[in-house]
Amino acid sequence: MRLDRFVSKSTELTQQQVSDCIAQANVSVNGVAVTDEATQVHENNLVQFNGQTLVPRPFRYLLLHKPQQTLCSNVDGVHPSVFSLLDIERPSELHIAGRLDADTTGLVLITDDGRWTFNITSPKYACYKTYRVDLAKPIKEDVAERFANGIALQGEKGLTLPAKLEVISAHQVLLTLTEGKFHQVKRMFAAVGNKVVKLHRQRIGAVELDVPEGQWRYLTAEEISSFYSANRVD
Repeated sequence: MRLDRFVSKSTELTQQQVSDCIAQANVSVNGVAVTDEATQVHENNLVQFNGQTLVPRPFRYLLLHKPQQTLCSNVDGVHPSVFSLLDIERPSELHIAGRLDADTTGLVLITDDGRWTFNITSPKYACYKTYRVDLAKPIKEDVAERFANGIALQGEKGLTLPAKLEVISAHQVLLTLTEGKFHQVKRMFAAVGNKVVKLHRQRIGAVELDVPEGQWRYLTAEEISSFYSANRVD
């Protein structure tokens, strides 16, 4: 974790106050004054501010059911931020682990643990995400095989990674994939001559959406730890 973030998470100082304190050599790491706020600190480091040992607040892990026309952003824009749905202290410390488009609904994970987020979003860890997709045209019989083999997307080098398609009805499917390219689900169906009319994320790894739209809850210890192990599904 960056030193400035460690100090912020251990105190009630504003970001500017934290930067000033570090620049003035009021913060030490393992007994040595540090003036670079980007310095990385670890769990076993002794970080002190004016001689007082700092202990960061515990990380937080949330699940939220994102409504349509909300933004996966910390601030409002054309549409309101999903953070406006949270009745929680210090929401500015939180970030989203895998964003959704404004018109997409469903499961959003929110945390202040950057390493945990990396396990979810990095292609290295192949974390599965499952989407319910409503389509403009009936699904063709060969699409599941094409997605399993990987398809070419306009502007991308190489094929998409294998994805699993399950047909619910002629116009609705479940799609499970590990990548998170820009508008990937919409672009995949466009590449096979179809159009996504509604998109809903219902699962990330072992965590399934289970709260009403616009509501949220804290993750369980088991759900949190699942992202430090394999996230694959059969």
